[in-house]
Order: sequence, then structure tokens, then C-alpha cells
Amino acid sequence: MIINTGMRTDIPAFYSQWLRNRVAEGFVLVRNPYDPQQVTKYLLTPDVVDIMAFCSKNPAPLVPYLEEFDAFHPFWFVTITPYGPEIEPNVPPAEEVIETFRKVSDHVGPDSISWRYDPIFISDDYTVELHIEAFTRMAEMLRGYTKQVVISFIDLYEKTKHNFPQARRVRQEERIAIGAAFAKAGKQNGMTVRSCVEGTDLAAYGVDVSGCMTQQILEQSCGEFLHVPKSETAARPECSCLLGHDIGAYNTCTHDCRYCYANYDKKLVRQNMRRHDPDSPFLIGHEMEGDRITLARQERFISDQMRFW
Repeated sequence: MIINTGMRTDIPAFYSQWLRNRVAEGFVLVRNPYDPQQVTKYLLTPDVVDIMAFCSKNPAPLVPYLEEFDAFHPFWFVTITPYGPEIEPNVPPAEEVIETFRKVSDHVGPDSISWRYDPIFISDDYTVELHIEAFTRMAEMLRGYTKQVVISFIDLYEKTKHNFPQARRVRQEERIAIGAAFAKAGKQNGMTVRSCVEGTDLAAYGVDVSGCMTQQILEQSCGEFLHVPKSETAARPECSCLLGHDIGAYNTCTHDCRYCYANYDKKLVRQNMRRHDPDSPFLIGHEMEGDRITLARQERFISDQMRFW
């Protein structure tokens, strides 16, 4: 199975010691975000976890311990954007994250790490021209360290509207200008530009619209065939990625990005982080009276047959 650590929060940036403890103890307890007393227990052992997926804006805290995750065939997404602290208040400068990206790539290899440049929004300060210039510069700095970059345009979820009321949708002509320029810059630097749930309109301009964490991409990363049951595919018909089972929690990330969809209330985020115990099997807090703990059904996807490219 695939364990995902990054759809609800940034575990490498803020909870790296907790994750190391969970791997050392071999299990994690995860609350259902819509029914908190429904708890799932996942085993974190290589015999049932084929791939551990990370998505982070700052992997630096986990870099000294990367070898502790080697048995899980780690696959990384690292987000690097040109936004300043008025948009991403607590994200390190792009140059620092690029340096960290290179260190992760040196350890896992360029097939197992992807750059994310998202979400893309347009404003008076962040114009189409600025995005193209920034993307091209970053792609040159990441040449040889990754083979793909994922882009997406801002989605105005209710949480995003609440935190970032100035945001507006990117117009079609802006999407095309950005997609075409990014595809060209990516190709020049040995990267496939992939879109994330953006439809197929950018395919004509050189963007791969087949998905960003598909079975093929993960097989390329781990060098193994994966036999994935249909129940593990993405719930959304427009997404062909294998998202896995997330062990994070919403309202637990203090990057404080204005466009964030996973946080709703900064006060709640601070309260949750104060409840974090790195020795607890839960990311936030501990077991409570009335919790219903169910052991997840986990099965291995990797076959015994090696795959070669």
C-alpha cells in the first residue's frame, strides 16, 4: 500500500521526529477528519507499506534521517514557488529550499523526487511574466535533480477564500501562456511538466496531463511492478494518481500560506500544535474515551518481479 504524509499537513517540516518515532514503533493512529473518534491504525513496516509519499515546502528537518525511510521506497514532492513572506509567511526562501531539494535528490535519485510549482495565481505583483521568469530560473537550478515538475492553478476552496480573499482564478489565456512557457523551459532542463487536475487543454502546448503520482511514475521511482487494486485509485474521475492513505491532520501546519486549503483557523492551528506529542501514536493529542480503533486492511502492491527501464 501507499502511505501519504503530505495532503493534510507538512510532516517533514514540523513533525519529523514524530514520524521517525512512528516508523521506529511500526504503527500510527489516524483520526478521521470528519468523525474524529473513528481511528485507523496503520502498520508502518516495509512488508505492507510499498511507498511512503512526502509533500513538503521544507524537507530540511528530515534530511539528516533520510536513510531511515529507504526501505519504504520514498517518493517526494517539494514545492518551490517565487512567493514572498506576504503570501508564504513561514516558508524558507526559495534558494534554501532548492538547496535542500538537491540534498534529497542526491539521496533518493531524480526519479523519486518531483518539484511542485503551485498553486499559480496572478496578481499585480505576481504577473504571468514574473511566473515565467521565476520558473525558468528555478528549472535551471534544478536541472539534473528531478525529471518532472507539477503545476496547478489556484482553486478557490472555501478555506482558500477565507484565508486569501484577494485571490482570483487564472484566466484561460493566462493558463495557456504559462503552460506553454513552462513546458518549453522544462524540456530545456530535462523535465516533464505535468499538470495536476487541470483538464487536458494544456496538452496541446507540451504539458503532460496524465497525472503527477500515477502508477507508472511510482513504478519508475521504485523500480518495481505494482499490482494496485481498483479500490486504491483516486476517487475523483479527473485524477489518475495513486494518492494512498494520508496520516496527517488538517489545521496543523504553520507555514501559514494565504492560499492554504488544509488550514481554516490560525488559532486552531496553534492549539493543535501545542497538543502535539512526538511520542504519541496520534499526530495531535492522545487516545480519548470513546475512540473506535480499527486496524487498516493493508496489502503489498510490489510484485517479486524487478522492472528495468
